[in-house]
Amino acid sequence: MRWNPFAAPKPIVAVVRLSGAIAQGTRGTLNDAGIGPVLERAFAKGKPKAVALQINSPGGSPVQSSLIGARIRRLSEKHGVPVHAFVEDVAASGGYWLACAADDIWTDASSITGSIGVISAGFGLEGLIGRYGIERRVHTAGESKSKLDPFRPEDPQDVARLRELLEQIHQSFIAHVKARRGARLSDDPRLFTGEIWVGETAHAVGLTDGVAHLEPKMRALYGKDIRFRRYGQRRPFLRRFGAGLADGAAGRLDAMLAERAMLARFGL
Repeated sequence: MRWNPFAAPKPIVAVVRLSGAIAQGTRGTLNDAGIGPVLERAFAKGKPKAVALQINSPGGSPVQSSLIGARIRRLSEKHGVPVHAFVEDVAASGGYWLACAADDIWTDASSITGSIGVISAGFGLEGLIGRYGIERRVHTAGESKSKLDPFRPEDPQDVARLRELLEQIHQSFIAHVKARRGARLSDDPRLFTGEIWVGETAHAVGLTDGVAHLEPKMRALYGKDIRFRRYGQRRPFLRRFGAGLADGAAGRLDAMLAERAMLARFGL
């Protein structure tokens, strides 16, 4: 078939991969500084008919989740481009926050979604250092400066204050989900408890819009002749060739271990 310069160009759907744990400033993780320029290009280049988000994230930083989600909404409204989210293995916690930035959310039959909650975890090491005769010395100006020190016994007042802060973040998460999902949400009492949901059960409680895969769903919505233009975060030049500095390798290892620990919570 000869090329026809007068034929109308095929419509484009921009596909952006949002993959990994969400954290500020760590190599190999998802954050606004890293993914922001990618999103800007995806919404602007070639006047796409829609943007499809390929999400595979167990969550992470609530702030970075909020920043990325807000950027997606700004760009969608600025360019008048609808957004569709497609969940792969998991979109939990902050990953689900990102999914809610889309106009609709689609999953595989085995995808995990939800975990609408906030967590803070650590270790108590006061017994360990005591066993080796180590004395912890901390001096502060301000009585709240050394809250939840892992080398000191847990203070009930510190724990109560932490729970207040976690509750504030949790309420922001709930408000975001309600604003984006609206009347599609069910009245299931477990919805905002941190519970997770799989495939059709997530649809039943209103967290998603059903089971569908990206390419066939986009063709059903925008025509069988659409072209997909894919975007994702680029790896640093040295990393692409298997080289890198020691601190970069350590940062990537730390990010990988953190992500594995988060995925393990969902049996992945």
